[in-house]
Amino acid sequence: MPSREEWFIDPVRFDEMRRIRATDPAAVAAAHASRRKRPLLGDTGRLFILAADHPARGALGVGEEPLAMADRYRLLDRLALALSRPGVDGVLGTPDIIDDLTLLGVLDDKVVVGSMNRGGLRGSVFEMDDRFTGYDIPGIVRDRLDFAKCLLRINLKDPATSATLEAVAAAVSAAAAAGVPIMLEPFMSAWADGAIVNELTADAVITSVAIAAGLGTSSAYTWMKLPVVPEMDRVMAATTLPTLLLGGERGDDQEETYAGWERALELPGVRGLVVGRTLVYPPDDDVVRAVDTAAALVHDR
Repeated sequence: MPSREEWFIDPVRFDEMRRIRATDPAAVAAAHASRRKRPLLGDTGRLFILAADHPARGALGVGEEPLAMADRYRLLDRLALALSRPGVDGVLGTPDIIDDLTLLGVLDDKVVVGSMNRGGLRGSVFEMDDRFTGYDIPGIVRDRLDFAKCLLRINLKDPATSATLEAVAAAVSAAAAAGVPIMLEPFMSAWADGAIVNELTADAVITSVAIAAGLGTSSAYTWMKLPVVPEMDRVMAATTLPTLLLGGERGDDQEETYAGWERALELPGVRGLVVGRTLVYPPDDDVVRAVDTAAALVHDR
């Protein structure tokens, strides 16, 4: 872990943030109200979003480090550094992360995405009970966020899926009524040895997209957030909805990861990337290099 002198954020700003949280909680709403906003899509028509909603689902590990994301100050510092780089359009997070970043003043002119659901914690006996435990659409509108995000794991052999489908459909309808873009992250999932596994084949992703795209009373504001899988051209032929690619777990071969993203970014309908741990905690620990490489893949086309 770097010394405080090497951090991007001045530690005095963390001191002030702690003081505000303890003594002036109304300042959080004031910070959201004063945040300078931007159009959703810039000149390139693409988006590069950092994903930071992992901690709220208990997923703190990166690579071989099971608690890599446990230090909140380290995470915020890396996110702030990444957000300062050219071509990084915004961040996706739960209210705790978004409130922190807003208080730190690093979200002006950024696209801010509110993460809505992940009640089904990984490894729990209730993992498929993916009830909404983060933002809702009224909260996103209240804080002037730019985008909503819902996870949608579809398990045909688990009855909890029906409640998740109903809740996501209601969220899509509410987002459309409020004029808020909402990205759905669908997977066909199954129980395997007591854990949920997402099926990462073209056929499975195509099926999940077909189900997700039909949810809600309007698809006008619906986007897809999809994994990069083999035969990605078939996946993108299955939807007319604007699509962002998710980064997935961090691998050892970063160059291979970049090459896969680059190929998928060429496909019609793909509008950019939503990536988290792969870039904020890269294998070589060079956040700037990782983020700049991904930004170039998205925008320099």
